[in-house]
Amino acid sequence: MSKGVQYMLVAILFFAAMNVLIKSVPRIGPVEIVFFRSIISFLISFFTLKKLGINLWGTNKKWLMIRGIAGSIGLLLFFATIKEMPLASAVAIQYLSPIFTSLLGIFIVKERVYSVQWVFFLISFIGVILIQGFDPRVTQLQLGIGISSALASGMAYNSIRKLKLSEHPLVIIFYFPLITIPITSIYLLFTGWTTPNLVELAVLIAIGVATQFAQYFMTKAYQLEDLSKVSSVQYLGIVFALLFGYLFFNEAYTLKSFAGILIVLMGVILNVGFKSRIDKRAK
Repeated sequence: MSKGVQYMLVAILFFAAMNVLIKSVPRIGPVEIVFFRSIISFLISFFTLKKLGINLWGTNKKWLMIRGIAGSIGLLLFFATIKEMPLASAVAIQYLSPIFTSLLGIFIVKERVYSVQWVFFLISFIGVILIQGFDPRVTQLQLGIGISSALASGMAYNSIRKLKLSEHPLVIIFYFPLITIPITSIYLLFTGWTTPNLVELAVLIAIGVATQFAQYFMTKAYQLEDLSKVSSVQYLGIVFALLFGYLFFNEAYTLKSFAGILIVLMGVILNVGFKSRIDKRAK
């Protein structure tokens, strides 16, 4: 297993832990959670970069800004879909992002995606739909917002790949809170603020720390590997979500769910294996 794939697996694990923590503070709104995680990310990135003596602002400011803006839009739109539609449908639509990542990568970073890889992407996405289902109550507007979120995320991941040779991972991460903190601050100023208690505050800090590790390993993965290879590994996030849901929230699953897991795994393994063979032949 390549280093990039290993990094993405670690990132997915931290993202899954983050989701568990988010579910444990139902009183705190999603925008406020984004605000707190951005503050924690800003502080960790700022002081670590200062300690390492690395320039905070990087060198390729154009693509760093694009990454920050695209990542912020993707995250905020994703939370908007969570608020407006059933969680299962919101998550399923978000899993279009690996497809958009590979599609945009053809034009932005000039990476080739083989025809058979689109089949593997489709297999994994069918598995997600089988697990999560589809809610007919989702309106066209909500669907459009969800697709826009996935598209913005794909753009953010391509920006990371674009910056693979010029920027430290923490510099790339640093630009995310630079965009999200002002946006979420203005929103919370006009819509209201829920003051967290001590337990909720501890959980919010843990969410920020988990996110920081997740972002770091995800950034490393996208810097090291072809987009079409590591983006498909994201589908394994649904497996971690099911596992943690069972362990921490006593969520039961049907035979259809387990069939979906196997289909997701099959699509990811086929894609990663195919790209690994192609990479070996190219050496």
